[in-house]
Amino acid sequence: MSDDVGDLMPLTDLAPGMGLRWADEPNALKVDRFGIHSLCYRVDGGQLRFAARADELADASTEIDPQAIFDYLYFHAIPSPRTIYKDIYRLPPGHRAAMGNGQLTVTPYWQPRFEEQRKPSFSALKDEFRQLLQQAVAAQLDGSKPACFLSGGTDSSTVAGMIGLASGKAAASYSIGFHAQGYDEIEYARLAARHFKTEHHEYYVTPEDLVRSIPAVAAYFDQPFGNSSALPSYYCATMAREDGVSKILAGDGGDELFGGNSRYAKQRVFGWYGHVPGLLQKGLMEPLLGGRAAQALTLTRKAGSYVEQARVPMPDRMQMYNLIIRLGASEVLTPQLMAQIDTTAPLALQRRVWQAPQQASALNRELAYDWRFTLAESDLPKVLGATGCAGLAVGFPMLDQRLLDFSLKLPTDYKLNGLKLRWFFKEALRGFLPDQTIAKKKQGFGLPFGVWANTHPALKALATDSLHSLARRGVVRTDFVQTLLTQRLPEHPAYFGEMVWILMMLEQWLAAKAPSFSVPA
Repeated sequence: MSDDVGDLMPLTDLAPGMGLRWADEPNALKVDRFGIHSLCYRVDGGQLRFAARADELADASTEIDPQAIFDYLYFHAIPSPRTIYKDIYRLPPGHRAAMGNGQLTVTPYWQPRFEEQRKPSFSALKDEFRQLLQQAVAAQLDGSKPACFLSGGTDSSTVAGMIGLASGKAAASYSIGFHAQGYDEIEYARLAARHFKTEHHEYYVTPEDLVRSIPAVAAYFDQPFGNSSALPSYYCATMAREDGVSKILAGDGGDELFGGNSRYAKQRVFGWYGHVPGLLQKGLMEPLLGGRAAQALTLTRKAGSYVEQARVPMPDRMQMYNLIIRLGASEVLTPQLMAQIDTTAPLALQRRVWQAPQQASALNRELAYDWRFTLAESDLPKVLGATGCAGLAVGFPMLDQRLLDFSLKLPTDYKLNGLKLRWFFKEALRGFLPDQTIAKKKQGFGLPFGVWANTHPALKALATDSLHSLARRGVVRTDFVQTLLTQRLPEHPAYFGEMVWILMMLEQWLAAKAPSFSVPA
């Protein structure tokens, strides 16, 4: 299959490619389990048309979907099956599309089955794991200059080291830094580079870089995309491309397969509340800690917050601090947009995904949920977009099928041991990775946008112009934009900078791809 839009009538006349695979039926396609490769489609005049990108299926008459705008503000991306365009859809990861009797049917062909080993041999699993890691990295090398992103975290450091074992050559490693307190972890990247003797390269992203590249990066994506790490990833990929690299390896997936995100431990703590006897919950804790008196003291206020969150079932609990929900959708969005959206739709999708795995522990259910919303809908598109914009191919060895299958059999407490994140992964690589790498907290290429937007005039002007333009389109309220930029951003730049960023990137995409769009009254 080529990059061009094609007709799927019938599918048997097409050649497979672009990472899409024929399903068992002759008239069906399926997308890989993490959605690394994309398939968008629309029915047009009785024909099913497809492309790798949603914008390749759009024409001058294609309308922007107001619900997709809300989904974007909720997730900071637009999860499949919806796209930014009405009547254009994206095949979700692990799903198949089949034609029969003139009808298109989209169904999942794969759901994770966690079959945990009982009382496994740690030593045997460790040996198997290290071998699988080396094989996974080797499978992604294509004979060109071996290279990888290197944030200094566990995953990227592991990939850097395994490249040396798999290829017999030191990896070329590429890292990004920021001259902003609390955002720069370049020392951990340097630590891993020294440990594995990589050919190391660094670049410090500046506010001027953002002003120069935000419009181009926003326009490269086929629909609005708000993961702010895309910009530093783009500069990292550009540095590698200028150094002669044609394919770069990324470490994405290790946290989600092996239990490395801090929220996993946090949600386990909330889960403990379910073991408190119901009579004690309802008769004492909730009445005592839910009243106004409990807010007067720090200890009881924190205990009340714990109970409040613990009472909410998953996955709803994870959305209690969702930015658009906390701010209030009606306080952010115009009445004309509010009239055209369903604010409950994103959570309904999350609930369906949450319920899909069968017979899974609470942690494994979280992992499977993150495979969809963290990896497939956010982190992987971020890396794919950043590298594509820079002209690089990219590989994800941590998402190798063999490593996925291995993770499915690991006991839950090998992933989260008490409150110790990715316990097995770290213990299995102790002695291979530097001890400081194993002990460090996760950070990645986090962008200090909010801090810079307050202090850098050109960046502040770009953000301000973008948000006011979005208000003129009828998407966001003018009074909200004014308050956000003049009060909230200066007071809490890290927190409210995220909202400024996602609104700015939405406007930048619309300016490039749908300049005449406005929300109909």
